[in-house]
Amino acid sequence: MMESATVLGAGSWGTALAAMLAARGLRVQFYGRDEALMAEMAVTRRNGRYLTDVEIPAEVEPVSSLQALRPAPLVVFVTPSKSMAALAAEMGSLGLVDESTVLLSCSKGVELGTGRCMTEILHGVFPQVTVAALSGPNHAEEIARRMPSAAVVGCLDEGMAIRLQQTFSLPWFRCYTSTDVLGVEWAGAMKNPYAIAAGIAKGLGLGDNAIAALVTRALAEMVRLGVASGGRTETFYGLSGVGDLVATCYSEHSRNHRVGLMLGQGRSLSDIMGGMRMVAEGVPNTESLWLCARGRGVRTPLLDEVHAVLYEQKSPREALRELFSRDPRPEVD
Repeated sequence: MMESATVLGAGSWGTALAAMLAARGLRVQFYGRDEALMAEMAVTRRNGRYLTDVEIPAEVEPVSSLQALRPAPLVVFVTPSKSMAALAAEMGSLGLVDESTVLLSCSKGVELGTGRCMTEILHGVFPQVTVAALSGPNHAEEIARRMPSAAVVGCLDEGMAIRLQQTFSLPWFRCYTSTDVLGVEWAGAMKNPYAIAAGIAKGLGLGDNAIAALVTRALAEMVRLGVASGGRTETFYGLSGVGDLVATCYSEHSRNHRVGLMLGQGRSLSDIMGGMRMVAEGVPNTESLWLCARGRGVRTPLLDEVHAVLYEQKSPREALRELFSRDPRPEVD
Protein backbone atom coordinates (compact mmCIF):
# COMPACT_ATOMS: atom_id res chain seq x y z
CA MET A 1 0.00 0.00 0.00
CA MET A 2 1.13 3.50 -0.81
CA GLU A 3 0.97 6.04 1.99
CA SER A 4 0.32 9.21 0.00
CA ALA A 5 -0.70 10.47 -3.41
CA THR A 6 -1.10 13.64 -5.44
CA VAL A 7 -4.28 14.05 -7.50
CA LEU A 8 -4.03 16.60 -10.31
CA GLY A 9 -7.38 17.97 -11.48
CA ALA A 10 -10.23 19.31 -9.36
CA GLY A 11 -13.19 18.32 -11.52
CA SER A 12 -15.79 15.77 -10.48
CA TRP A 13 -13.62 12.73 -11.30
CA GLY A 14 -10.59 14.16 -9.53
CA THR A 15 -12.72 14.96 -6.49
CA ALA A 16 -14.13 11.44 -6.38
CA LEU A 17 -10.68 9.88 -6.71
CA ALA A 18 -9.15 12.10 -4.02
CA ALA A 19 -11.96 11.15 -1.63
CA MET A 20 -11.60 7.48 -2.53
CA LEU A 21 -7.85 7.41 -1.90
CA ALA A 22 -8.37 9.18 1.41
CA ALA A 23 -10.95 6.55 2.35
CA ARG A 24 -8.31 3.94 1.57
CA GLY A 25 -6.04 5.58 4.14
CA LEU A 26 -3.74 7.68 1.95
CA ARG A 27 -2.77 11.28 2.59
CA VAL A 28 -3.79 13.17 -0.55
CA GLN A 29 -2.58 16.43 -2.06
CA PHE A 30 -5.43 17.62 -4.28
CA TYR A 31 -4.38 20.15 -6.92
CA GLY A 32 -6.68 22.49 -8.83
CA ARG A 33 -5.62 25.65 -10.64
CA ASP A 34 -8.56 27.76 -9.37
CA GLU A 35 -7.15 29.40 -6.25
CA ALA A 36 -10.53 30.57 -4.91
CA LEU A 37 -12.15 27.15 -5.38
CA MET A 38 -9.33 25.29 -3.62
CA ALA A 39 -9.24 27.79 -0.74
CA GLU A 40 -13.00 27.43 -0.30
CA MET A 41 -12.67 23.65 -0.42
CA ALA A 42 -10.12 23.70 2.40
CA VAL A 43 -12.66 25.44 4.65
CA THR A 44 -16.00 23.92 3.62
CA ARG A 45 -14.69 20.43 2.73
CA ARG A 46 -16.93 20.60 -0.33
CA ASN A 47 -16.14 21.15 -4.01
CA GLY A 48 -18.43 24.12 -4.59
CA ARG A 49 -18.45 23.56 -8.35
CA TYR A 50 -18.63 19.78 -8.76
CA LEU A 51 -20.15 17.08 -6.55
CA THR A 52 -21.29 19.74 -4.12
CA ASP A 53 -22.98 17.35 -1.69
CA VAL A 54 -19.92 15.09 -1.26
CA GLU A 55 -17.78 15.67 1.82
CA ILE A 56 -14.03 15.84 1.18
CA PRO A 57 -12.17 13.92 3.91
CA ALA A 58 -9.76 15.65 6.25
CA GLU A 59 -6.90 13.60 4.76
CA VAL A 60 -7.29 15.55 1.50
CA GLU A 61 -5.24 18.75 1.28
CA PRO A 62 -6.52 21.17 -1.40
CA VAL A 63 -3.66 22.99 -3.19
CA SER A 64 -3.82 25.63 -5.93
CA SER A 65 -0.12 25.93 -6.75
CA LEU A 66 2.08 23.23 -8.25
CA GLN A 67 5.02 24.83 -6.47
CA ALA A 68 3.34 24.06 -3.14
CA LEU A 69 3.19 20.32 -3.84
CA ARG A 70 5.51 17.86 -2.16
CA PRO A 71 6.85 14.76 -3.96
CA ALA A 72 4.55 11.75 -3.56
CA PRO A 73 4.99 8.08 -4.56
CA LEU A 74 1.81 8.17 -6.67
CA VAL A 75 0.74 11.00 -8.97
CA VAL A 76 -2.76 10.70 -10.44
CA PHE A 77 -3.49 12.77 -13.57
CA VAL A 78 -7.20 13.66 -13.89
CA THR A 79 -6.90 16.64 -16.21
CA PRO A 80 -8.38 17.22 -19.69
CA SER A 81 -6.39 15.20 -22.22
CA LYS A 82 -5.24 18.31 -24.10
CA SER A 83 -3.52 19.57 -20.90
CA MET A 84 -1.62 16.35 -20.14
CA ALA A 85 1.67 17.09 -21.93
CA ALA A 86 2.08 20.61 -20.53
CA LEU A 87 1.20 19.58 -16.98
CA ALA A 88 3.55 16.60 -17.06
CA ALA A 89 6.40 18.80 -18.28
CA GLU A 90 5.74 21.31 -15.51
CA MET A 91 5.71 18.56 -12.87
CA GLY A 92 9.08 17.42 -14.18
CA SER A 93 10.58 20.91 -14.15
CA LEU A 94 9.57 21.30 -10.49
CA GLY A 95 11.30 18.05 -9.50
CA LEU A 96 8.04 16.42 -8.39
CA VAL A 97 8.69 13.19 -10.31
CA ASP A 98 11.66 10.84 -9.96
CA GLU A 99 12.36 7.25 -10.97
CA SER A 100 10.47 5.86 -7.96
CA THR A 101 7.28 7.80 -8.73
CA VAL A 102 4.32 5.99 -10.24
CA LEU A 103 2.24 8.02 -12.70
CA LEU A 104 -1.39 6.99 -13.14
CA SER A 105 -3.55 8.45 -15.90
CA CYS A 106 -7.27 8.66 -15.19
CA SER A 107 -7.81 10.93 -18.20
CA LYS A 108 -9.36 9.43 -21.33
CA GLY A 109 -8.20 10.77 -24.64
CA VAL A 110 -5.87 10.65 -27.63
CA GLU A 111 -3.60 13.58 -28.44
CA LEU A 112 -4.57 15.48 -31.56
CA GLY A 113 -2.01 15.17 -34.34
CA THR A 114 0.28 12.63 -32.69
CA GLY A 115 -2.31 9.93 -31.88
CA ARG A 116 -0.63 9.32 -28.52
CA CYS A 117 -2.56 8.01 -25.53
CA MET A 118 -2.07 9.63 -22.15
CA THR A 119 0.43 7.06 -20.82
CA GLU A 120 2.46 7.48 -24.00
CA ILE A 121 2.60 11.23 -23.35
CA LEU A 122 3.68 10.63 -19.76
CA HIS A 123 6.28 8.08 -20.82
CA GLY A 124 7.62 10.55 -23.37
CA VAL A 125 8.24 13.10 -20.62
CA PHE A 126 9.40 10.55 -18.01
CA PRO A 127 10.93 7.57 -19.88
CA GLN A 128 12.34 5.95 -16.70
CA VAL A 129 9.12 6.14 -14.66
CA THR A 130 6.38 3.52 -14.31
CA VAL A 131 3.16 4.67 -15.95
CA ALA A 132 -0.30 3.13 -15.74
CA ALA A 133 -3.92 3.88 -16.62
CA LEU A 134 -7.16 3.34 -14.72
CA SER A 135 -10.36 3.05 -16.73
CA GLY A 136 -13.84 1.59 -16.66
CA PRO A 137 -17.52 2.48 -16.26
CA ASN A 138 -16.74 5.01 -13.54
CA HIS A 139 -19.15 7.91 -13.22
CA ALA A 140 -17.75 10.19 -10.53
CA GLU A 141 -21.23 10.97 -9.23
CA GLU A 142 -21.71 7.33 -8.20
CA ILE A 143 -18.21 6.58 -6.95
CA ALA A 144 -18.18 9.68 -4.73
CA ARG A 145 -21.37 8.36 -3.12
CA ARG A 146 -19.79 4.94 -2.61
CA MET A 147 -22.08 3.17 -5.03
CA PRO A 148 -20.61 -0.18 -6.24
CA SER A 149 -18.31 0.22 -9.25
CA ALA A 150 -15.41 -1.56 -10.93
CA ALA A 151 -12.38 -0.58 -13.02
CA VAL A 152 -9.23 -1.99 -14.56
CA VAL A 153 -5.64 -0.84 -14.03
CA GLY A 154 -3.45 -1.19 -17.11
CA CYS A 155 0.29 -1.41 -16.46
CA LEU A 156 3.13 -3.26 -18.19
CA ASP A 157 4.67 -3.97 -14.78
CA GLU A 158 2.42 -6.71 -13.36
CA GLY A 159 3.74 -6.22 -9.85
CA MET A 160 2.93 -2.51 -9.94
CA ALA A 161 -0.47 -3.26 -11.46
CA ILE A 162 -1.24 -5.42 -8.41
CA ARG A 163 0.04 -2.72 -6.07
CA LEU A 164 -2.23 -0.14 -7.71
CA GLN A 165 -5.09 -2.64 -7.65
CA GLN A 166 -4.67 -2.91 -3.88
CA THR A 167 -4.47 0.87 -3.53
CA PHE A 168 -7.77 1.35 -5.38
CA SER A 169 -9.67 -1.59 -3.85
CA LEU A 170 -12.47 -0.65 -1.45
CA PRO A 171 -15.69 -2.36 -0.34
CA TRP A 172 -17.60 -0.43 -3.02
CA PHE A 173 -14.86 -0.36 -5.69
CA ARG A 174 -13.51 -3.53 -7.31
CA CYS A 175 -10.31 -3.24 -9.32
CA TYR A 176 -8.90 -5.64 -11.93
CA THR A 177 -5.50 -5.63 -13.66
CA SER A 178 -4.28 -5.82 -17.25
CA THR A 179 -0.93 -5.58 -19.00
CA ASP A 180 -2.65 -4.25 -22.15
CA VAL A 181 -2.12 -0.57 -21.38
CA LEU A 182 -2.79 0.60 -24.94
CA GLY A 183 -6.00 -1.40 -25.16
CA VAL A 184 -7.26 -0.02 -21.85
CA GLU A 185 -6.50 3.53 -22.96
CA TRP A 186 -7.84 3.28 -26.50
CA ALA A 187 -11.06 1.72 -25.23
CA GLY A 188 -11.53 4.49 -22.67
CA ALA A 189 -10.93 7.23 -25.23
CA MET A 190 -12.95 5.73 -28.07
CA LYS A 191 -16.25 5.27 -26.25
CA ASN A 192 -16.76 9.05 -25.94
CA PRO A 193 -17.63 9.84 -29.61
CA TYR A 194 -20.04 6.92 -29.59
CA ALA A 195 -21.71 8.32 -26.49
CA ILE A 196 -22.28 11.49 -28.50
CA ALA A 197 -23.80 9.33 -31.25
CA ALA A 198 -26.09 7.60 -28.74
CA GLY A 199 -27.17 10.97 -27.39
CA ILE A 200 -27.92 12.21 -30.91
CA ALA A 201 -30.05 9.11 -31.52
CA LYS A 202 -31.96 9.77 -28.31
CA GLY A 203 -32.41 13.44 -29.21
CA LEU A 204 -33.79 12.47 -32.62
CA GLY A 205 -36.39 10.30 -30.92
CA LEU A 206 -34.98 6.92 -31.92
CA GLY A 207 -35.97 3.92 -29.82
CA ASP A 208 -34.15 1.22 -27.88
CA ASN A 209 -33.68 -0.99 -30.94
CA ALA A 210 -31.76 1.64 -32.87
CA ILE A 211 -29.62 2.71 -29.93
CA ALA A 212 -28.78 -0.90 -29.05
CA ALA A 213 -27.73 -1.47 -32.67
CA LEU A 214 -25.64 1.71 -32.59
CA VAL A 215 -23.82 0.66 -29.41
CA THR A 216 -23.15 -2.80 -30.83
CA ARG A 217 -21.70 -1.47 -34.05
CA ALA A 218 -19.72 1.09 -32.06
CA LEU A 219 -18.02 -1.76 -30.23
CA ALA A 220 -17.08 -3.32 -33.57
CA GLU A 221 -15.44 -0.06 -34.62
CA MET A 222 -13.64 0.22 -31.29
CA VAL A 223 -12.17 -3.24 -31.73
CA ARG A 224 -11.03 -2.54 -35.30
CA LEU A 225 -9.31 0.76 -34.53
CA GLY A 226 -8.09 -0.26 -31.08
CA VAL A 227 -6.40 -3.43 -32.33
CA ALA A 228 -4.89 -1.52 -35.26
CA SER A 229 -3.44 0.86 -32.66
CA GLY A 230 -1.79 -1.86 -30.58
CA GLY A 231 -4.53 -3.02 -28.19
CA ARG A 232 -5.68 -6.60 -27.66
CA THR A 233 -9.15 -7.68 -28.81
CA GLU A 234 -10.20 -9.12 -25.43
CA THR A 235 -9.56 -5.80 -23.67
CA PHE A 236 -12.40 -4.18 -25.63
CA TYR A 237 -14.83 -6.75 -24.27
CA GLY A 238 -13.87 -5.84 -20.72
CA LEU A 239 -14.54 -3.01 -18.29
CA SER A 240 -12.60 -0.33 -20.15
CA GLY A 241 -14.28 -1.30 -23.42
CA VAL A 242 -17.86 -2.52 -23.52
CA GLY A 243 -18.35 -1.69 -19.83
CA ASP A 244 -17.47 1.97 -20.23
CA LEU A 245 -19.20 2.13 -23.63
CA VAL A 246 -22.55 0.97 -22.22
CA ALA A 247 -22.35 3.25 -19.17
CA THR A 248 -21.42 6.30 -21.21
CA CYS A 249 -23.91 5.72 -24.01
CA TYR A 250 -26.90 5.30 -21.70
CA SER A 251 -26.19 7.29 -18.53
CA GLU A 252 -27.62 10.66 -17.59
CA HIS A 253 -24.27 11.38 -15.92
CA SER A 254 -22.40 11.28 -19.25
CA ARG A 255 -21.39 14.71 -20.54
CA ASN A 256 -20.80 13.26 -24.00
CA HIS A 257 -24.27 11.73 -24.08
CA ARG A 258 -25.75 15.09 -23.08
CA VAL A 259 -23.86 16.85 -25.88
CA GLY A 260 -25.29 14.37 -28.38
CA LEU A 261 -28.78 14.66 -26.93
CA MET A 262 -28.80 18.42 -27.38
CA LEU A 263 -27.39 18.12 -30.91
CA GLY A 264 -30.17 15.71 -31.78
CA GLN A 265 -32.69 18.16 -30.38
CA GLY A 266 -31.42 20.85 -32.74
CA ARG A 267 -29.00 22.93 -30.68
CA SER A 268 -25.70 24.05 -32.18
CA LEU A 269 -22.39 22.70 -30.92
CA SER A 270 -21.07 26.18 -30.07
CA ASP A 271 -24.15 26.90 -27.97
CA ILE A 272 -23.85 23.58 -26.16
CA MET A 273 -20.15 23.89 -25.41
CA GLY A 274 -20.56 27.48 -24.27
CA GLY A 275 -22.92 26.34 -21.55
CA MET A 276 -20.79 23.50 -20.16
CA ARG A 277 -18.51 23.85 -17.14
CA MET A 278 -16.76 20.49 -17.63
CA VAL A 279 -14.98 19.12 -20.68
CA ALA A 280 -16.85 16.66 -22.88
CA GLU A 281 -13.79 14.73 -24.09
CA GLY A 282 -15.71 13.18 -26.97
CA VAL A 283 -15.76 16.47 -28.88
CA PRO A 284 -11.99 17.02 -29.27
CA ASN A 285 -11.30 13.29 -29.32
CA THR A 286 -13.64 12.71 -32.24
CA GLU A 287 -11.18 14.71 -34.34
CA SER A 288 -8.15 12.87 -32.90
CA LEU A 289 -9.66 9.43 -33.39
CA TRP A 290 -11.00 10.21 -36.85
CA LEU A 291 -7.52 11.26 -37.98
CA CYS A 292 -6.04 8.10 -36.46
CA ALA A 293 -8.59 5.92 -38.26
CA ARG A 294 -7.81 7.62 -41.57
CA GLY A 295 -4.09 7.21 -41.01
CA ARG A 296 -4.45 3.50 -40.20
CA GLY A 297 -6.93 2.77 -42.99
CA VAL A 298 -9.59 1.54 -40.54
CA ARG A 299 -13.26 1.61 -41.53
CA THR A 300 -15.30 3.62 -38.96
CA PRO A 301 -18.66 4.70 -40.45
CA LEU A 302 -20.19 5.70 -37.10
CA LEU A 303 -17.17 7.74 -36.10
CA ASP A 304 -17.17 9.33 -39.56
CA GLU A 305 -20.75 10.55 -39.12
CA VAL A 306 -20.12 11.90 -35.62
CA HIS A 307 -17.13 13.78 -37.04
CA ALA A 308 -19.29 15.14 -39.87
CA VAL A 309 -21.89 16.43 -37.40
CA LEU A 310 -19.29 18.05 -35.11
CA TYR A 311 -16.84 19.39 -37.67
CA GLU A 312 -18.47 19.43 -41.11
CA GLN A 313 -21.86 21.01 -40.31
CA LYS A 314 -23.77 17.90 -41.31
CA SER A 315 -27.20 17.68 -39.68
CA PRO A 316 -27.87 14.77 -37.31
CA ARG A 317 -30.79 13.61 -39.46
CA GLU A 318 -28.64 13.57 -42.59
CA ALA A 319 -25.98 11.58 -40.72
CA LEU A 320 -28.63 9.05 -39.70
CA ARG A 321 -29.84 8.71 -43.29
CA GLU A 322 -26.26 8.21 -44.43
CA LEU A 323 -25.74 5.34 -41.99
CA PHE A 324 -28.94 3.56 -42.96
CA SER A 325 -28.29 3.91 -46.69
CA ARG A 326 -24.91 2.22 -46.62
CA ASP A 327 -24.47 -0.94 -48.69
CA PRO A 328 -25.44 -4.15 -46.83
CA ARG A 329 -22.53 -6.24 -45.53
CA PRO A 330 -21.81 -9.24 -43.28
CA GLU A 331 -21.99 -8.49 -39.56
CA VAL A 332 -18.51 -9.89 -38.93
CA ASP A 333 -16.13 -8.35 -41.43
